[in-house]
Amino acid sequence: MKHYLSPLVLNLKPSGIRKFFDLASGMEGVISLGVGEPDFTTPWVMTESAIFSLEQGQTMYTSNAGLIELRRELSKYMARKQGLDYNPDNEILITVGASEAVDLAMRALLAPGDAILIPDPSYVAYAGCASMSGAEVHYVPLRAEHDFRLQVEDLQMAYTPNCKVLVLSFPNNPTGAIMTREDLLPIARFVSENDLLVISDEIYSDLTYQGNHTPFANLPLMRNRTIHVSGFSKAYAMTGWRIGYACGHPDIIGAMTRIHQYTIMCAPIMAQVAALEGLKSGDSPKKEMIREYDRRRRLMVHGFREMGLTCFEPLGAFYVFPDITVTGLRSEELAEQLLQEEKVAVVPGTAFGPGGEGHVRCSYAYSTEQISEALSRIKRFVQKRI
Repeated sequence: MKHYLSPLVLNLKPSGIRKFFDLASGMEGVISLGVGEPDFTTPWVMTESAIFSLEQGQTMYTSNAGLIELRRELSKYMARKQGLDYNPDNEILITVGASEAVDLAMRALLAPGDAILIPDPSYVAYAGCASMSGAEVHYVPLRAEHDFRLQVEDLQMAYTPNCKVLVLSFPNNPTGAIMTREDLLPIARFVSENDLLVISDEIYSDLTYQGNHTPFANLPLMRNRTIHVSGFSKAYAMTGWRIGYACGHPDIIGAMTRIHQYTIMCAPIMAQVAALEGLKSGDSPKKEMIREYDRRRRLMVHGFREMGLTCFEPLGAFYVFPDITVTGLRSEELAEQLLQEEKVAVVPGTAFGPGGEGHVRCSYAYSTEQISEALSRIKRFVQKRI
């Protein structure tokens, strides 16, 4: 039946993350460091509000853009926490996770013949969504010698006149790299000089362990050029609730909403109710989770360095991206052999773009007991090869 399928779909690569997750799920005794999913449960105050809404019979559709109460509260939250001012009536869209927001933004902005600049390595969905829009993907390398921070010189090398959109993803998945305001200012100048729009995926903005996160839309002249994407999955441990949002110029948010209304209709009302409660009263449990992630982060970085691997210190998200070239194995080879020999699942760096070769991604969204045991197994594996 393949001749019936769209060439865009036929050429779409399967997710490298899911491949190893599926392999690991079929094996006994595996410790998985592969999936970026908090091991915490959603704060009870949020779950309770969703349960109460169901008991009250709130099981209907909401506005396509999402509950106005949630958009208003989100507008207040953005102003208070991020210094961003968005009109809840026409500049905020509630989506089914941040991934839907990214997909909607790309479909609203890109057409065949356009090109998009995507940092490499970065989240697996960016290139896939761009390809389904018919756009050319231009990878922009993130280099270890620059702490995996995007450099203007590399943007200039990747840029062509048909480039229309730049994706930013900081704190970054898979590297854990962050960018400060000083790092972002030259990027903003490049965006302005080349008349680009920016999809800024800031889903990990709350998970920053040194200094304060700077929203790209906060930079001079960037508010109307930026689609600010985020959500509740990571910082509130709400991955399965599938609740995200996009903020931006009303023309762009309006176009995204038109696509959203024909595909999704609206995000689930009970998830929206839980998110609303989280904005009102979820800060305390969120801070506790962040403190625990920071502790695990330091444990994992120390573990990789102690076993002889070069390991960049991540300052955001909940991933470590060690350099495994000293083993003589390529990323996918190491991931496969480590899973078979020591029953530890990691994700090869190449799942996040060609620039990920020579690295693997390990999530520390797991208990310290699991992390310690995984590090012990990885050390045994590595010491046989160096």
